[in-house]
Amino acid sequence: MKVVYKAIDMIAWFEKDGKIHPIKFRLKESEEDKIISIDKIRCVKTEKFGGNLMYVFECESVINSTLKIFEIKYEVNTCKWVLFKI
Repeated sequence: MKVVYKAIDMIAWFEKDGKIHPIKFRLKESEEDKIISIDKIRCVKTEKFGGNLMYVFECESVINSTLKIFEIKYEVNTCKWVLFKI
């Protein structure tokens, strides 16, 4: 996987206990926006980056007829999502 670290707009839902379920996201490419639905979440882990708690989701989706594995991250303190690796 290649590190890309791009900001994304995410649609997700949150449970009362704090569990996060990402559904799909918008990736802004040069001319157009791509909407990518998350087909499967393979694993979820936490990490600290610069003292900030982040949730790391390893996901898979079919993009352009190809199965892709990628990582998205959610930073708890700022509520921002990034596409980290693809």
